[in-house]
Amino acid sequence: MPIYEYRCKECGHVTAFLKKPNSRKAHACKDCGSKATEKVFSTFAAQVGGASESASSCPTGTCPLP
Repeated sequence: MPIYEYRCKECGHVTAFLKKPNSRKAHACKDCGSKATEKVFSTFAAQVGGASESASSCPTGTCPLP
């Protein structure tokens, strides 16, 4: 299930929720309890390859870390 972030229109707190993409359930702010929330665009991360690839040396040879 995707994680969606919502910002409270009352206090500004951002809360993340696991939810089905077609769900219409209203979410309440975890700080103030208000149901006046709006969905915000959030960043995401993806891992490509295994741990051995991420531990390899810098391809240009100029990276400061070994």
